[in-house]
Amino acid sequence: MAMAVGPSSGDEDEVISNINTTPLVDVMLVLLIIFLITIPVVTTSIPLQLPKERVEVRETKPENIIISVDKTGGIFWYDARVANADALVVKLKAVSQMKPQPEVQIRGDLSARYDGIGRVMYACQRAGITKVAFITEPPPLGG
Repeated sequence: MAMAVGPSSGDEDEVISNINTTPLVDVMLVLLIIFLITIPVVTTSIPLQLPKERVEVRETKPENIIISVDKTGGIFWYDARVANADALVVKLKAVSQMKPQPEVQIRGDLSARYDGIGRVMYACQRAGITKVAFITEPPPLGG
């Protein structure tokens, strides 16, 4: 007489419903090791000192100079149109002699070309202006 070790149903073609998780665990461990090796390479590739942006409320002072550039590249000193960059340099040289020197704030239209803004910045450099700021609109809340 033989001794029965398994279930005593007598049917030898039963389906085994247990899942072998060993290969799954092996694959997960290999992926974990790969990620642990590659992530430090990505985060420490080039040492840089990134700019720190502060959220601060800027108050417009009456002595600040506001220069605007519209979408066609026209330059405006407050509301008055300036003929060209050389005329802007002449005006800015007079401002650069003031003590203390006022801040020049540049307002550029969203669809303005970069060369219009660049001409204003170059004029500020030629005139010896030390403080130049850009005026932007804050993004909408939640955006």
